[in-house]
Amino acid sequence: MKPRFNTLSLYSVLAIVLGAIILCFPSQCLSLSLNGLNLWFSKMIPALFPFMVLSGIIIRMNLVSSCVQFLMPLLGRLFRVGPSCIYGILIGFLCGFPMGARTAADLYEHHLISKDEASFLLSFCNNIGPVYFIGFVLPTLGISSPAIYLFAMYGLPFLYGLFLRYTIYSRRISPHSATKAYNSPAFPLLSALDESILSALSSITKLGGYMIFFNLLFILPSLLTALLPLSYKQRSCLIGCMGCLLEITGGIGLLENQMPDFVLCVLPFGGLSCIVQTYSMIESADLSLSEYVMHKMILTAVTVVFYFLAEVRFFLPV
Repeated sequence: MKPRFNTLSLYSVLAIVLGAIILCFPSQCLSLSLNGLNLWFSKMIPALFPFMVLSGIIIRMNLVSSCVQFLMPLLGRLFRVGPSCIYGILIGFLCGFPMGARTAADLYEHHLISKDEASFLLSFCNNIGPVYFIGFVLPTLGISSPAIYLFAMYGLPFLYGLFLRYTIYSRRISPHSATKAYNSPAFPLLSALDESILSALSSITKLGGYMIFFNLLFILPSLLTALLPLSYKQRSCLIGCMGCLLEITGGIGLLENQMPDFVLCVLPFGGLSCIVQTYSMIESADLSLSEYVMHKMILTAVTVVFYFLAEVRFFLPV
């Protein structure tokens, strides 16, 4: 009787194939891995590490409430949540991916929010950051009037969060649940700094590993498209599109301004690299990755519909 072909067998085959590709195309794989390392070292560490440490200090010293007090009259009433959730929303939208996921997990692990509140934050707060979007994505795509794209990138998730709060999470989250969180002890400053740096180093190192690995996987679309009868431009576009689904930054760099509509529609999902990086941020908090992916797919679909309607309404002759 033949053994059944199971998941482990599939993983073994994939590992052998990838290992063979690395041995057969060492220079290309080295170049791709180096690109991922450079992106991590030059872009991710300077942009994320200071915010990771600072946010960790704020959470560990129980300074969350005082940091968002000015937002409570508006956002607190709008979302019907406590200061800790508002802090998660603020960090998620201002600092962007993966700080939204990390902050939700940190708040939950330090007993500042409930598991339902952490899942709620994760469903709409872990988006591409505005600095990255305005400073890299829009110029690369050749977009000079960003208003409608900013709304699509941040307004739609915000409205989606409100929709979830008054539907799925209307009974799962009590408006007063967060007031219980401040019974947790506050760390002294130096202890909070030490713990935050150690935690941030662990997280940023994981993110670097994922970026290097997924940039290495760009070798796969390059090899696959080489087998197809395509022109250089068609091949470049196809590799860029497939690259966006693997690691969004590398894919955008390959496409540049060739397919802006595709890039804008894929950005809310973020690519497989963003998914596994989010998993690394929430794994210890026991939050659901499948639920997160479901919300990302819904937001992506909503974004596609929005861009389609906006193009018909504003850019095509009526």
